[in-house]
Amino acid sequence: MALAQSAEKLVDPVCGMTVTEETAAATHDYQGKTYYFCNKACKESFAKDPQKYLAQ
Repeated sequence: MALAQSAEKLVDPVCGMTVTEETAAATHDYQGKTYYFCNKACKESFAKDPQKYLAQ
């Protein structure tokens, strides 16, 4: 029996919440990287001004 791999923990760049690829409510591709979000509102905020959140 193979052991299940734990899902990679990712951080929503807007609110800082931990999500996984499976639990993320939304994604957004920016400059060749995929970002994961806990909800659509965080994704929309990021999409309007990605540099605001990446500079943190």
